[in-house]
Amino acid sequence: MADNKGQRVNEQIRVREIRLIDNEGNQKGIVPTIEALKMAKEQELDLVEVSPNANPPVCKILDFGKYRFEQEKKLRDSKKNQKVLKLKEIRMQPKIGSGDLDTKAKHVQEFLDEGDKVKVTIRFRGRELAHTELGYDVLEEVKKRLTEGSFVIDKAPAMEGRFMSMTLGSKAKN
Repeated sequence: MADNKGQRVNEQIRVREIRLIDNEGNQKGIVPTIEALKMAKEQELDLVEVSPNANPPVCKILDFGKYRFEQEKKLRDSKKNQKVLKLKEIRMQPKIGSGDLDTKAKHVQEFLDEGDKVKVTIRFRGRELAHTELGYDVLEEVKKRLTEGSFVIDKAPAMEGRFMSMTLGSKAKN
């Protein structure tokens, strides 16, 4: 039994005595480990340490293969119900045209509708850095073109080096 995922089984349990739970789930109290191993072998089952940090450690008599399968099944089910939150980024320049801005705003709205967070970034080049107010105007225009009430501003517009960005989150999925 090489891959036990950190759980000690049978002879790997190296303490003198344990708190034992039998295969029906009944508490047997504090028992010497050797005696618990004999009981498990007689029933053709394994002695598995379920709570190693307790004093004394808690061990159960059960079929280890079946137990491990159940644990992995629970883990898979819990992962299945999780929604992975993605951060999408839309980049533009301060001198973006009206049609392009419509397209970018439409993409932002699609991402928000899917429940993703969106980072809207304005990239300044050369002398454009002297006119950062244009970036604020573009970000405000993006906000105006989004469906009212469909988003929440997670991070207000702010400068980060040559970039100005704001982060929007979906209101429906939060």
